[in-house]
Amino acid sequence: MSASEEINCCFGCGAGNAQGMHLPFERDDAARKIRGRFSLGEQFQGAPGFIHGGIIATVLDEVMSKVNLFRGVTAVTAELSVKYFKPVRVGQQLIVEGFEIRQDGRNLFYEGEIRDPNGQILASGTGRFVEIDRERFGISTDAKHTL
Repeated sequence: MSASEEINCCFGCGAGNAQGMHLPFERDDAARKIRGRFSLGEQFQGAPGFIHGGIIATVLDEVMSKVNLFRGVTAVTAELSVKYFKPVRVGQQLIVEGFEIRQDGRNLFYEGEIRDPNGQILASGTGRFVEIDRERFGISTDAKHTL
């Protein structure tokens, strides 16, 4: 299978993962931000009616990891910190955004936010991602992670 035919099985965004979240994102090249607008269903709840905290962390990790696209690199999560400000309700419309803060060698520092349609921050996260050598890990150099 060629890289152009490769199926994206990412849990967060991959269309090829039947159990995945299938999160849609857009790339804003001018602002160098990744953005998404979606709601999460009851299959992702923790307490009745509210999205599970681990899923919130997953959404933030996912939007921040997409920021790697601006550099054209493969980088994996090394550290992830999440702050929860307000509960996220099942079915609530969300606006998600990720962007780069700085780079230090192979270390890439990103931030992510989850907001409601009124702009109130529901959760935020910071992450340190480390650029990896694709060949060393047996990942095709032609394969690319996409939105």
